[in-house]
Amino acid sequence: MNVTTTLSRPDGSTAPPADPPSSRLRPRHALLGVLLAATAALYLWDLSASGWGNAFYAAASQAGGVSWKAWFFGSSDAANLITVDKTPAALWVSGLSVRIFGLSSWSVLAPQALIGVASVALLYASVRRTAGTAAGLLAGATLALTPVAVLMFRFDNPDALLVLLLIGSGYATLRAVDQGRTRWLVLAATLVGLAFLTKMLQAFLVVPALALVWLLVAPVGIRRRLRDLALAAVALVVSGGWWVFVVELWPAADRPFIGGSQDNGILELIFGYNGFGRLTGDEVGSVGGGQAGAGAGATGSWGETGITRLFGSEFAGQGAWLLPTAVALTVVLLALTRRAARTDRLRAATLVWGGWLVVTWLTFSLMAGIFHPYYLVALAPAVAALIGIGSVVLWRSRTTPAARITMVVLVAVTTGWAFVLLRRTPEWQPWLAWTVLALGAVGALGLLAVHRAPRALALGVATAAVIAGLAGPAGYSLATAATPHTGSIPAAGPAGAGTGGPGGGGFGRGQFGAGGPGRSQRPPGAGAFPGAAGFGGRTGGGFGGGGIGSLLSSPAPQAAVVTALQQNASSYTWAAAAIGSNSAAGYQLAARLPVMALGGYNGTDPAPTLAQFQQLVAQQRVHWFVGGTGPGSTSSGGSDDAQQIARWVQDTFTATTVGGTTLYDLSRAS
Repeated sequence: MNVTTTLSRPDGSTAPPADPPSSRLRPRHALLGVLLAATAALYLWDLSASGWGNAFYAAASQAGGVSWKAWFFGSSDAANLITVDKTPAALWVSGLSVRIFGLSSWSVLAPQALIGVASVALLYASVRRTAGTAAGLLAGATLALTPVAVLMFRFDNPDALLVLLLIGSGYATLRAVDQGRTRWLVLAATLVGLAFLTKMLQAFLVVPALALVWLLVAPVGIRRRLRDLALAAVALVVSGGWWVFVVELWPAADRPFIGGSQDNGILELIFGYNGFGRLTGDEVGSVGGGQAGAGAGATGSWGETGITRLFGSEFAGQGAWLLPTAVALTVVLLALTRRAARTDRLRAATLVWGGWLVVTWLTFSLMAGIFHPYYLVALAPAVAALIGIGSVVLWRSRTTPAARITMVVLVAVTTGWAFVLLRRTPEWQPWLAWTVLALGAVGALGLLAVHRAPRALALGVATAAVIAGLAGPAGYSLATAATPHTGSIPAAGPAGAGTGGPGGGGFGRGQFGAGGPGRSQRPPGAGAFPGAAGFGGRTGGGFGGGGIGSLLSSPAPQAAVVTALQQNASSYTWAAAAIGSNSAAGYQLAARLPVMALGGYNGTDPAPTLAQFQQLVAQQRVHWFVGGTGPGSTSSGGSDDAQQIARWVQDTFTATTVGGTTLYDLSRAS
């Protein structure tokens, strides 16, 4: 098969020409409208059923909605004790939404859904420039129906904005190499910098592919390519580093503590806990660091590593349905373009999306640190783009035996893998696995003779093959959208589809109570905006235990507790203090008042120290202390200040039970 013959253009590019510009409504516009409308319906449908989603980020959005300082730094509360353990770009979006529309489940979650629709539209636009409308629509539909994408675009983690910005960087890079324009390359680098402000070093996983494509494919001389790449590097540093620079220069006494660090430094957070620690497992302050060297076969608290990791039961159903096919299509497309011109558009797109796929896949597979199933959303755009481009390129070359055989093999692999994944949940829609297998067989057999079939029959064969490939992830996506998700470690798909916490299967569904952190129905008394009580966090008692479950839960306090927190609240800076950001978030969202998150996310940050807390209590700035949440483990080297504070409060103040919750009135020493 010679793709340069079947798909050649006057300029030597193997990609089909883009549709001519027109102000008229064209069929492709209508099809795109249908795709985006369906995507919006899927992402917005019954969105409020998930309440606050991840209360940890919802509380920071609430804080940013009432305090510009909290909004800028990404503080957990409006009184600015401590920040979340991420850079705050995603919180800037949700914080503005809360400020404009008021605090509600919709104002927190709807921006993520709209970001998801924008991501589908932008991926469509990028792929369409490479392989035409059909490829763009298929890529957009594949992204929209990836289960982990449905999960993250209906949730308030930073991953939604990260995906949109990285897709934008890929689009801008392809525009840059297509036209040789410096401004597009600078825009691509700027978007990566903004992605860095969303989720730190994870954003840089696409950089090798983008830089390589510019150096190899850009239609300008090598000196110009090197110069423009240097300009792009400057743009990346400026767009991603300005906030870091401001935080570093800001007097530490006049800003919140940097959550996730042990020295109140943003650089430690970037390169330590959220940086190289994720690769090595050496995450100081983690609730259960990997404690394993990165590499194939290494095993730690976050599971066994290796290149087959993403195909395990806790990860595959999230976003690896089409991963084998996308990898194979990368190889096929590179082979097809091996004799194309250096500036070939199709090869450039293959290198962008294929490089993104391979680097991210290998990193996720081999990293020994904290790794959750929902991270796979970062793979979804690359997989979807390769599926769209590769499928259409092969279809247009179907007159050649090599193209037909390749399509048959890929359809068989795709549907066979989908059958395996669907049989991992045999009690959920058992008919679907066999339907996928049957449709795959029809599609594969039909593709053998599709070149001689009438147009209508050929389109029917192609439709059967596409449906067979997307039916499995579509089913999981619908199950994801139909189920409320709350907590810190959500998971896509139906119940029993896999878990993904420490050890590769500890946290996902029902492990620590009714529903687990990934999915939880509204707990009794939660009202319209539940917390993550499904994780089994305790609401009463002393300080011993609770452990990781209580640290990762966000309680839905009873009305009596909310009333107590709101009592004379204007006289205090913080209505209450609780160990761990998730615990504090539940009370803060219910009372709409600042609640101090002692020790940050894991309860292991030295913020505040015991002496600082005692001073704040003496100044009558903290009203209540919430009991019943176990201090975080310091086995990973984190601070034990939260534990010291808990013991001091228990020894100094009298406990009282309000609405099933243990409270200590810090204004009255025993």
